[in-house]
Amino acid sequence: MTRTRQARLDTAASGTLDKAAAENFPVAPFFLPRAWRDDLMAVYGFARLVDDIGDGDLAPGGADAAHLGLDPARADDRLAMLDALESDLRRVFATTGETPHHPLMRALRPTVRDRALTPEPFLGLIEANRQDQKVRRYGTYEELLAYCELSANPVGRLVLQLTGTASPERLRRSDAVCTALQIVEHLQDVAEDLGRDRVYLPAEDMARFHVGEADLAAPTANASVRALIAYEAERARDLLNEGTPLVGSVHGRLRLLLAGFVGGGRAALTAIAAAGFDVLPGPPGPTKPSLLREVGVVLRRARREG
Repeated sequence: MTRTRQARLDTAASGTLDKAAAENFPVAPFFLPRAWRDDLMAVYGFARLVDDIGDGDLAPGGADAAHLGLDPARADDRLAMLDALESDLRRVFATTGETPHHPLMRALRPTVRDRALTPEPFLGLIEANRQDQKVRRYGTYEELLAYCELSANPVGRLVLQLTGTASPERLRRSDAVCTALQIVEHLQDVAEDLGRDRVYLPAEDMARFHVGEADLAAPTANASVRALIAYEAERARDLLNEGTPLVGSVHGRLRLLLAGFVGGGRAALTAIAAAGFDVLPGPPGPTKPSLLREVGVVLRRARREG
């Protein structure tokens, strides 16, 4: 964010933005125009805040709750926090009335106005985190895709809206990429998610491969778990391939950004395969050479198709 916007953020809000460095994919890389970087960081601040509320990862002390008008003692009441965040989001989009309360929401307001953004993608992210508090298992792959429609696809849609490149076909391709990236993240984080009492592997697939939750709690994956992870990884790769033409449909630095997203997903899948599909000891992460190689593959394909 610009120095002007950053100066208005308190320690807790700045700490939320600092998490961008630890994300699987670059949030606002240096090669983008400064205005795009500011807008992407403003959107990231919202997305990271809503995820931190949903996962119980807020900074201690209750500052975020206080910003949202709640007693700091209620910072652990995730549903109340999400309701308060939605109320503050509606202040962001209001044409009259009071200013948003949370500093990250105040920082988002100029982006929303300058880029004529709509509330729906932001509301989708909030609803996904509400769902996380109520739904901890998914029976079918279709149910998981419906969750990704809320938890992941809004992010890609916002990137296209911010850059003025949204079209029905690009949005469809973007949805495929974002859903794939969400599934990849779920595969990397099977053990961590289970520790939060969440399982994002469809129950019907677990039954097909004879995998129980006790198998997912083991230190290393048995043959059945590895086969299940390989199956879900192939599904994610198919989605990435479906969405890859999005990269060739845009130009300039946006093409490089989107190639980074797709290449990052491909590199993560390569890392999962290199680990023998054993994701239980910890998230298999791509190496930098692997990431650069995969981005190069995506860019070469984009040049052929563009």
